Amino acid sequence: MTLPTLGLDIAKDKFDAALLHNDQLKQHVFSNDAKGFRQLATWLTKAKATQVHACLEATGTYGEALAQFLYDAKHTVSVVNPVMVKGFAHSELLRTKTDKTDAALLARFCLKQNPRAWTPPSPEIRELQALLRRLESLNQMHQMEANRVSSGITSPTVQASVQTTLEFLEREIRQIKKQIHAHLEQHPELKRQRDLLISIPGIAEQTAAMLLAEFRDIPSFESAREMAAFAGLTPKHRQSGSSVHGKSRLDKMGAARIRKALYMPAIVALRYNAVIQTFGERLRTAGKHSLVIIAAAMRKLIHLAYGVLKSGQVFDPDWASRTIGA
Repeated sequence: MTLPTLGLDIAKDKFDAALLHNDQLKQHVFSNDAKGFRQLATWLTKAKATQVHACLEATGTYGEALAQFLYDAKHTVSVVNPVMVKGFAHSELLRTKTDKTDAALLARFCLKQNPRAWTPPSPEIRELQALLRRLESLNQMHQMEANRVSSGITSPTVQASVQTTLEFLEREIRQIKKQIHAHLEQHPELKRQRDLLISIPGIAEQTAAMLLAEFRDIPSFESAREMAAFAGLTPKHRQSGSSVHGKSRLDKMGAARIRKALYMPAIVALRYNAVIQTFGERLRTAGKHSLVIIAAAMRKLIHLAYGVLKSGQVFDPDWASRTIGA
């Protein structure tokens, strides 16, 4: 029996819902909070859709609470890569793009593609995500205050206030980092995976923690390429016949946090990871731009991360060279 499909286009304060049931499409907008979730449940009941297959894109944190609510209510939930949905939209020759049309597109995508079901992250992954997002916020606040200092503050009172704030934020950042380390140490499976990841030159503990939190279950991905697509690190080529030859670009529709977390590790890996260093030199010889090389190194780090976690073996440069190429 095919379940009714529910497409959900998520924004910070609201979400658009599109219910495809008995060949009829019904749509509504709800607030993205507990009240809106309850109203959605009532709306589904009135539409005689007591069980649905809901589909939303993996584009950020705004849909997490709704996905959990629907999962707890025994609905099937799929959190899908936006690249896949974009490809489906192209296959339909869809030109109009609004929140309403995106929700309807997700409902049709769910019906036609039947994406695999999502399960919520484990409690230890949720806690790791919370700690890392708090660290991200603290670092952003610290950067804002540091920018004020560098811009030149003439008032001694304001200078003192900013300095006090910076010192407080630095203490909080150190404390959160200690809590992240302790959290990884307290959970044997996270610790094991962390140790495998940091065996890769270029990946340190904080990057390993971010990969574990954002990918959630790396070995569950069918391929390293699927992981790279999830992170928005697959190149998008533009070519048509013999007349259109556009530059290849990253299809940045995946998890932005992962791309941000891998930028500096990729630069380090290009200097100190033999596999990625050789790979980068080959790209330089081919005349590739430095940013293209860094993006390729980020993608290669994902391949290496997938390899060590899938095999359960620490990084081996000889094995990596043979398996994914240098």
